[in-house]
Amino acid sequence: MKINWKGVYPAVSTQFNADQSLNFEATQTVIDNQINDGVDGIICLGTVGENCSLLPEEKRQVLTAAHEVVAGRVPLIAGTAESRTEGSIEYMQDALKIGIDGCMVMPAMVYRTSQRETEVYYSTLAEATPEMPMMIYNNPVSYGVDVGLSSMEKLAKFDNIVAIKESTTDTRRITELYNKFNDRFTIFCGVDDIALESLMLGVTGWISGLTNAFPKESVAIYRLASQGRYAEALEIYRWFLPLLKLDTIPTLVQCIKLAEQVCGRGSEVVRAPRLVLEGAERDAVIRLVEESMATRPDLNKYL
Repeated sequence: MKINWKGVYPAVSTQFNADQSLNFEATQTVIDNQINDGVDGIICLGTVGENCSLLPEEKRQVLTAAHEVVAGRVPLIAGTAESRTEGSIEYMQDALKIGIDGCMVMPAMVYRTSQRETEVYYSTLAEATPEMPMMIYNNPVSYGVDVGLSSMEKLAKFDNIVAIKESTTDTRRITELYNKFNDRFTIFCGVDDIALESLMLGVTGWISGLTNAFPKESVAIYRLASQGRYAEALEIYRWFLPLLKLDTIPTLVQCIKLAEQVCGRGSEVVRAPRLVLEGAERDAVIRLVEESMATRPDLNKYL
């Protein structure tokens, strides 16, 4: 199965009204603005999209709204985060009907699967949805399940398992994947604060949280790195790094949505049990974003 997934893919936020009901118009605006600012693809209903805080029917509604606004301009990939294997199959089959281009599949939620269970889980999904391109989301830091080299070797037989979002935080894994599988899988960096290091090691894309607030800077880093202009990419990256670290803490969703709000790109409203930041924590994020906006690099010098 051939895909052409590369570049910067923001894991976009899902926008809510003040009462925490879904705001489809605002969610579409967030996505449209990202595409207009040059991103290469969209991840909908990932962690930042608060997938696990939505009801099943709400997830389908958000995917439908996203598909409508993307309108084929860039690849649209749906985060898949379910607690039951059958639930994941139903979700992926519905995503296929909606017209989604691929699914980024997290390990089964709640229950922490063993290596064998993890392999069977992904194998079952691949067999049940052979027309849906799948990206394995490997994030052992958050989910306690490491889809390692031996597991990927078994999953490589499924033609529709095409990509990996690598979020171990260990950049050595990138080289190990290439050494073992060559170009069998498209590999994305999934950790914001090792993005440039990962691009230098050969990943074809970057799935990012802070791109929601600063898309043009994210795209500039990718473009420069892909041209081998690492010294120039590093100038932007060093400015960006304090912001990128917000993607690596437990309140990443609240931090990113607050950054969006400060930048005039979205609302900080999250759905319970998450709560918006308050007090010193909120002030610190606002101060960081405002300082970053005041000192943001002039991207024209890199054109």
